[in-house]
Amino acid sequence: MSRLEVVDDIDSTNTELVRRAGADPDGWGDFSVLVAGHQTAGRGRLQRHWESPVGASVAVSFVLRPHRRDARPLRTQSYSWISPLAALALREALAVSAGIEASVKWPNDVVVDGRKISGILAQLAPGAHGAPPAVVLGTGINVGQVEEELPVPTATSVVLATGRQIRREDVLVAYLLAFGRRYREFCAADGNPELPLSDGRGLWGQVEDATVTLGKRVRVELPGGRTLVGRATGLDAHGALRVVEEDGSRHSVAAGDVVHLRPADGGYA
Repeated sequence: MSRLEVVDDIDSTNTELVRRAGADPDGWGDFSVLVAGHQTAGRGRLQRHWESPVGASVAVSFVLRPHRRDARPLRTQSYSWISPLAALALREALAVSAGIEASVKWPNDVVVDGRKISGILAQLAPGAHGAPPAVVLGTGINVGQVEEELPVPTATSVVLATGRQIRREDVLVAYLLAFGRRYREFCAADGNPELPLSDGRGLWGQVEDATVTLGKRVRVELPGGRTLVGRATGLDAHGALRVVEEDGSRHSVAAGDVVHLRPADGGYA
């Protein structure tokens, strides 16, 4: 981690970090972190708004300028794996800090017992001094919310999942440590999701193993009102979801092309 800054209140950690990283790229180097105690205008995918009660959640964003140990930048094609990598890191952090068994819901949520406990949003920011674009990665984690404080019935929190209070700082520290380790390994592997990491498996296989979406019949809502219904069979080399329709038609759906994804038979995850 090259920098850590904590603020009490902010509109959106991602919006603010994009601004800061663009205005002062040298001051906000690779794996710089901005944490907010309270976020008033958090954004999810497709500009969806969310806000949580003061002191109830973790709102954190990283600016990432991915490069190998020899300082050579990673190919931007590998950027699509950064959000799944973060989801794996958060899954690990919840296990370490709270004893929670979580799963990944494609494309960018972490779920516990079929309910969303965290959302992850990645966006591009200008690179430094002609370098490739940076990635600003934001994560919102529901920690202390009780049932009536959650935005939707399909959400949950650490306190609801465990029945006990867990300090937000403990969840955050576990996440930073897990993400930092996984991110360094991914960069050392030149952003190749197939190359084995420290546990002997590549990121691609690790994400597939953790993704609860796979193997299910899903309903994919696409822009323009189009809908795709089929079985989610895996991820492709860029992290897109492979879906096979009942007539055998095969599709790869990128995260940026999806409005909603739900199990075809109902539910959230």
